[in-house]
Amino acid sequence: MNGSTARLTRLLLCASAILCCCLAPETARCAAVADEIKPALDGITADGLLDHIKVLSSDAFEGRAPGTQGEDRTIEYLVSQFKAMGLKPGNPDGTYIQSVPLVGFTAQPTISFVARGQKLDFHFPNDSVIWSRHFVPEVRVESSPIVFVGYGVVAPEYGWDDFKDVDVRGKTLLMLINDPPVPDPNDPTKLDPKMFKGYAMTYYGRWTYKFEIAAAKGARAAIIVHQTGPAGYPWGVIMISSGRENFGLQTNDSTTGRAAVEGWITVDNARKLCAAAGQDFDALKRSAVRRDFRPVPLDCNASFTVKNTLRNVASRNVIAKVTGSDPNLKDQYIIYTAHWDHLGRDPRLQGDPVYHGAVDNASGTAALLELASAFKKVNPKRTILFLAVTAEEKGLLGSKHYAAHPLYPLARTLANINIDTVNPWGRTRDIGVVGMGESTLEELLASAAAAQGRVTAPEAEPDKGYYFRSDHFEFAKVGVPALYLDKGIDFVGKPRGFGKLKRQEYVDHDYHKVTDTIKSDWDLSGAAEDVQLLFQVGYAVAQGDAWPNWKEGSEFKAARDQMLGKK
Repeated sequence: MNGSTARLTRLLLCASAILCCCLAPETARCAAVADEIKPALDGITADGLLDHIKVLSSDAFEGRAPGTQGEDRTIEYLVSQFKAMGLKPGNPDGTYIQSVPLVGFTAQPTISFVARGQKLDFHFPNDSVIWSRHFVPEVRVESSPIVFVGYGVVAPEYGWDDFKDVDVRGKTLLMLINDPPVPDPNDPTKLDPKMFKGYAMTYYGRWTYKFEIAAAKGARAAIIVHQTGPAGYPWGVIMISSGRENFGLQTNDSTTGRAAVEGWITVDNARKLCAAAGQDFDALKRSAVRRDFRPVPLDCNASFTVKNTLRNVASRNVIAKVTGSDPNLKDQYIIYTAHWDHLGRDPRLQGDPVYHGAVDNASGTAALLELASAFKKVNPKRTILFLAVTAEEKGLLGSKHYAAHPLYPLARTLANINIDTVNPWGRTRDIGVVGMGESTLEELLASAAAAQGRVTAPEAEPDKGYYFRSDHFEFAKVGVPALYLDKGIDFVGKPRGFGKLKRQEYVDHDYHKVTDTIKSDWDLSGAAEDVQLLFQVGYAVAQGDAWPNWKEGSEFKAARDQMLGKK
């Protein structure tokens, strides 16, 4: 062991002791706990993470798409690893599998607009990406009047209603992505921190909300205008993710309660559409940041035909557990999650057809496996669950299914700790928290980070809405306190700005592309430290007397209070 490794180990042991002593101040007991977790912390390594990533992102796993041979191989690998570690099956039926019934649908759309007698044909997927979540062979929308509804937000707590009293039933809604960027009345160059959390995206800004409110308002179709900055990713991500086979959860309702047609349009084509209808898109967008905005009918109709190729897919979550050692606490749970799926392969591509998903999310799945192995080396009082979920890339479907059909009572699930990508670029002095300020889990994380000589910090890009883009969100919605880390940006031994540069390079060149592979300059030492932090947070919850909770002001606190019978 070299000097830096020994120093890190001592720091991690101190962190563990600090966390334990907060809950049990007896010095002798704290020392014993530190001794107990040392093998677990030592076992979480950069090499261990890399070994799993190499397997999961290899050509043989074909990009890990649900309903493919890649899923079969991924499930087999995860189950075999859990068995080899000695973890018990996590499903009470004695298996490591939770079935997740999906519907796969591939859209072949035809898109047409008529503005003031002028026909505009937009092509799929370069100009517009359209689909239907009505799981029927064909969906038609004919001559539906288009209405610009600004950001499409109804937020009573902010006194905001983009629809006012306008009836949009049967209409096609043209909507902007993200929250209304309301200027600060004291400084118009900044955003009002009292409106939609200022620069941080709220759920009202997420595309999933846009489609939900469109359905609630009875719209026939909902089209979001894509802009790279507010969306958080370029148009190419829309083309790749939404322009291929997509999935939904099987329900008894073939329409799934959605508008008949959903989709995106590029901002350049939105400008063309508005201009043909006698409107200035940029002027409409400026008007949408005012509280008095009202929907603007466009002199334009939309027609869509979507032919769906449908198939039922029996996908799977994988779950394993380390049973709690305390007979009075073993029926309480901490659940770690990571999504195993990615985008599969596309034989139409020249060269490499596989979306390897090395960072997203072979790396998070590798972290889940390292955590499982670590917890097997200790004796947590409460039961620890390790859930690798399917179809995150298709709308958080695996975690949504678990939250709706939990294998263990959510009222006795103390926390969800989610891992969606790890930092592959080295050690950092900081560790980001997505949605910082939401739960008391952050206090445990801060204590462990401080003992590593590090600090916790708000996520680097709060405007991108990452809190709503991974599996912890499905647990948060039903009330389970959740923690989701962001990569640090202050890198040890690197120049100022290195972290932000690497993040942007990843989004520009690798995110949801076949180039998301293991790189020669990877350094997973920082990732190992981050995973060690997540271990310590979960262990502190497993051993502690106090349950984690949402903080006052969190939008998720009411659901937890109701779940636990609090007034």
